[in-house]
Amino acid sequence: MERERVKEKPRILIIDDDKGVCFTLSQMVKQEGHDVTTKHTKKEGIGELFSIEYDIVFLDVRLPDGNGLDVLPKLLGAPSKPEIIIMTGHGDPDGAELAIKHGAWDYIKKPSPIEKMRLPFLRALQYRKKKTKQQILTHLKRESICGNSPELNRCLNLVGKAANSESSVLLTGETGTGKELFARAIHENSQRAKNAFVVVDCAALPGNLIESILFGHDKGAYTGAEQKREGLIREADGGTLFLDEVGELPLQQQRAFLRILQEKRFRPIGSNKDRSSDFRCIAATNQNLDQMVTAGAFRRDLFFRLRTLAIHLPPLRDRIPDIRDIASHYLLKLSDKFGSGQKGYSPEFFEAITAYHWPGNVRELIHAIENALSESREEPTLFPVHLPTHIRSCLAKESFGKQTLKTAAPKTINSPGSFPNLKDLISKTEKKYFQDLITCTKGEIKEICRISGLSRANVYTRFKKYDLTKFSS
Repeated sequence: MERERVKEKPRILIIDDDKGVCFTLSQMVKQEGHDVTTKHTKKEGIGELFSIEYDIVFLDVRLPDGNGLDVLPKLLGAPSKPEIIIMTGHGDPDGAELAIKHGAWDYIKKPSPIEKMRLPFLRALQYRKKKTKQQILTHLKRESICGNSPELNRCLNLVGKAANSESSVLLTGETGTGKELFARAIHENSQRAKNAFVVVDCAALPGNLIESILFGHDKGAYTGAEQKREGLIREADGGTLFLDEVGELPLQQQRAFLRILQEKRFRPIGSNKDRSSDFRCIAATNQNLDQMVTAGAFRRDLFFRLRTLAIHLPPLRDRIPDIRDIASHYLLKLSDKFGSGQKGYSPEFFEAITAYHWPGNVRELIHAIENALSESREEPTLFPVHLPTHIRSCLAKESFGKQTLKTAAPKTINSPGSFPNLKDLISKTEKKYFQDLITCTKGEIKEICRISGLSRANVYTRFKKYDLTKFSS
């Protein structure tokens, strides 16, 4: 394959329907001595990027077949993991913020002087050259972090970077997205892996004992302190201190903790001497700390200290391709735990858990799997009926709404000319069927053959007929 060839120089891909912009950028790239290819639609760009390795991609926001930002996660998940420079002819600060948060290298407006477009391009090349020389964690320990979606891979890439540094990390995301799992993954892949991973649940710290729990106390420091006790900060010496739900930490303790982060020293209650603790701090929250800082509910200096590196975990509804992997992993894990024996699941069960929107994210999915195992008892196969009632009710309601929508405005046929050509209709329907089947099965040929009832040869014949591949979206 072309992708396997060793590149002699960087390759640049331009995805823009403005041929003038394509020409100008191409000339700039060629002047720097690099190879360049231009494509004019999202579909063409995706196909090109998944066929040949590219280092830098210039991506226009407004393309004939949709918004370029919609395919940004997919482009970032391409085999070559390119740096993406977003281009737009329309000022859009929200779009710029969205692009950067999703991993774009830069966001520039057009038309701009060529020098203004050259600078981010050269900086991206410089960064990429340096990045390829760095040691990459090829065997990242990621126990219970399941899936291979572009959104997840983006986070795992950041986990690898965080594990190779000593900087503080702030994990953000909705409740149930697995922030503690990612914190443990950073710890387990770091040089501190052999030492303790200490969890501090900031939301559960009793107000009158916070300092004692964190800093420890000497014997007789207060009524009931019958013996000396080490605090959690000391326990994390040489390892990692994980501050879960850090947004719940009271302001008074925020100030004390800022000093500890800066100096790595603290004083136990009742002691007249400071003690040291060489810990690495990872914090997590489902709250918007930016807004809390503005409202005066969280210290700005502590916020910046905690957010040296930031990783935002996507909700499960944005990681639909990962649902099957997560379900299979926990089905095996929980079956062993409950001693119920390995169970399978019907296609309808998988369709149901894929269709549900999972407001509780991965945590809710795990609970649903546990519930299904409990409900199925001795039955060897899981069906939708084994899912929690609220999930089945939600799916039934949504299905009824979709059916009503489809039948609300029946098509009226007034003349023979209203009928489509049967051959064209069959081809169009069959192509859509296989596109959806590829997406649902993640391109697994054996599964496609099983569901469609066709032989492998017949499946490949239709792939060729409709210009589809196992990697179609």
